Amino acid sequence: MFDSHDFYKKRLSVHIKETSRYLKYIFNGHIAVAMLFFISALAYYYQQWLVGLPEDFPTAGIMGVALGLLVSYSPVRTLLKEPDLVFLIAAETKMHAYFRNALLYSFVIQLYLVLLVAAAFGPLYFASFPDRSGQMYLLSIAIVLVFKAGNLIANWWMLRVREPGTRRLDLAVRTVLNVVVFYFIISGNMLMAGITSVMFALLFLYVLNVSRKQAGIVWDLLVEKDQNRMQTFYRIANMFADVPHLKNRVKKRQWLVSLVSNLSVDKKNTFDYLYRITFIRSGDYLGMYVRLIVIGGLFIYYIPNVWMKIIFAVLFLYLSCFQMMTIYQHHRTNIWLDIYPVETKPKQQAVTKLLYQLSIGQAVIFSLVFLFTQAYIGFAITLLGGILFNFLFINGYVKAKLV
Repeated sequence: MFDSHDFYKKRLSVHIKETSRYLKYIFNGHIAVAMLFFISALAYYYQQWLVGLPEDFPTAGIMGVALGLLVSYSPVRTLLKEPDLVFLIAAETKMHAYFRNALLYSFVIQLYLVLLVAAAFGPLYFASFPDRSGQMYLLSIAIVLVFKAGNLIANWWMLRVREPGTRRLDLAVRTVLNVVVFYFIISGNMLMAGITSVMFALLFLYVLNVSRKQAGIVWDLLVEKDQNRMQTFYRIANMFADVPHLKNRVKKRQWLVSLVSNLSVDKKNTFDYLYRITFIRSGDYLGMYVRLIVIGGLFIYYIPNVWMKIIFAVLFLYLSCFQMMTIYQHHRTNIWLDIYPVETKPKQQAVTKLLYQLSIGQAVIFSLVFLFTQAYIGFAITLLGGILFNFLFINGYVKAKLV
């Protein structure tokens, strides 16, 4: 006899073993030190900023939007796989315990987001509303948990609806209601918070009614959603370790390709061309590179102390180079590269050359941020020090890893 509860326990055990193996690589010593530095620096400047917090600062609006988006983002992790489309459809009527456990697991693994947001906004909340007690803030977080559970269940019900437009409309309306509810809660307008909460409850019941009218579970949609989330996790893990389950995404980006593909047709440029195109067209590297530049630039711009700016610039140079070096292993499973009539030694040279170009470009951009803020000493140190750091890091660490 098929026991869906026992089946879920086995599926969850396999899932946890797989994800924990990759998490060990993601949170290695390098990233742990970088994260510790980030958190310490942010906490220090956050406290400094709160000292001079303006009285008219829109705390309620910012927290309302953040908490509303937090509870609206409540994906359901079913842990379903493609073979389940064949083997589990026949057992759909016996899957109640499985999906109940999936909902519970989805709620539990998202609690860390609630705790992080609550810890981040706590100092701002008490600085903006010094007359309120800690119990009021805890009550607000408890309401967040209730709405989080409600949105998770509503998302599960809407997964029975095949039309993506209907699902998007429902999510948009619920998100607006969530934001408004928490805006009124944080601002202290409990009457309006109660009215909008009732509106959310009515929408919640309407979603239940829509769900009950559907023919049954949309298995292919559940598998697609869960596989997409696992692929996102694999893409992150692939920056730190080899992930055989990763399905690489390829994007055209023709205008960018035309900018970087102006190499002479020569054997010695084979891997230069390959890794330039890989950087541009892969779904991982270009986006990560641009995000690190943007985030690092914002840190450099807003942090007041020039020496901390320089430290953050070097830290982001390190993170970027550390992430981009994984491009060397991007084509490791492609046997067609072995038939290239070229030597393999230029492969390492091509990757280090690309890393030099990317890291120097990043150092120049960071130094221009210093120049824009008229921190001329920081401009000179970041430009020269960044180039020196990249040279030492690539020659001392990266080349040893490119084997």
